[in-house]
Amino acid sequence: MGMDDREEKGMNLLRLLKALWRRAWAIALAVVFFGAGALGCTAAFVAPQYRARALMYVNSSSSAGRTKAGISQSELSAAQSLVDTYIVILNASSTLNDVIAQTGVDYSYEELSKMVFAASVNSTEIFYIEVVSPDPKEAALLANTIAQVLPEKIAAVVEGSSARVVDYAVEPSRRDSPNLALNTAVGMLLGGALACIAVAVLELMDKQIHDTDYLTQTYDIPVLAVIPDLLSAGDTDDYCRGSGR
Repeated sequence: MGMDDREEKGMNLLRLLKALWRRAWAIALAVVFFGAGALGCTAAFVAPQYRARALMYVNSSSSAGRTKAGISQSELSAAQSLVDTYIVILNASSTLNDVIAQTGVDYSYEELSKMVFAASVNSTEIFYIEVVSPDPKEAALLANTIAQVLPEKIAAVVEGSSARVVDYAVEPSRRDSPNLALNTAVGMLLGGALACIAVAVLELMDKQIHDTDYLTQTYDIPVLAVIPDLLSAGDTDDYCRGSGR
């Protein structure tokens, strides 16, 4: 890359920076407009969701009824391996249909299964049950009902194994989603980016000659003369006084 090319790119970058600075008010307006739009749309059209969590402990057939001190590492590993089996039983239609019947919620099995999430806690023999619902009371009720129904289902399927409730779910006080602050920030960033792109495109498409610097920097030619702007108020007054009118 030659010196002339680097100088030209530097001048173009400086030109774009000046254009962005001249239209900083428009960019700021776009940031405010898009941020407010994202906040308003999120609040008006996205229903809040609440997440309630219950914790359960896995007992294997060999460790059931024994104290924690008497449980070996192999028995703990066996209990951890049962977590995936218990989660499959949890998501079975017979389990969730019993939950629907006991709580009286107006959901089908397919709808409820999409609201329930379960996984082990840090690869331990403890696993969590989470329910996401637009109603915080309903989320806690469903999570606790699953925790109550699941041990009986597990005992009926896995001989000698069971699950015990470690912690019941409490009614969530704060929404899990949507994140109003995050969505507003994304809207503001999007508005600022689109405004900067629009300013840059308009500046690059502008082929008008606005000053003598444009000619000297772009074409490297001397300016021999400049025609004054007689339409401006100051130049018009000077012209009238000079001509005796």
